[in-house]
Amino acid sequence: MSRIGRQPVVIPAGVEVKVAEGNVVTVKGPKGTLERALPTEMEIKVEEGQIVVTRPNDLKRMKSLHGLTRSLIQNMVTGVSAGFTKELEVNGVGYKAAKQGKKLVLNLGYSHPVEMEDPEGLESKVEGNKITVSGISKEKVGQFAAEIRDKRRPEPYKGKGIKYADEVIRRKVGKTGKK
Repeated sequence: MSRIGRQPVVIPAGVEVKVAEGNVVTVKGPKGTLERALPTEMEIKVEEGQIVVTRPNDLKRMKSLHGLTRSLIQNMVTGVSAGFTKELEVNGVGYKAAKQGKKLVLNLGYSHPVEMEDPEGLESKVEGNKITVSGISKEKVGQFAAEIRDKRRPEPYKGKGIKYADEVIRRKVGKTGKK
């Protein structure tokens, strides 16, 4: 059995879960509503304050989908109750981030500032050299954070660029002169 797929998803207080035709799961909570069409092969049941995902047989594809489906439901429930955040750090001389309304303005050593619009349902905050992206969809938060990081990836010699707060950059030794 899938170790993750076997575990039931506990529904916290204030969260409502509905499973419609074709495994369309809708999760409503204090932070908002998420809806997602999940694989139709899986059987999703809501019983006594928890969600149980079962699979029809032990084919490799079904085993893969079992854990995935359960994880997606867990992420939806966590998102509408607590939300998700990703923190990024801007490192480098003259590199800075600022917020203008719903726009994130990044000065990253290019000849022009890079402007990024907050996607719908997400919010970004800037405090000093830290950028915090938050929202209810784990997928969208992660995607937007990755897009911000891609504007100037951290380089291994001086560590300049945008990195995740928990990311460790492997540093390299620079050139040495002849003696």
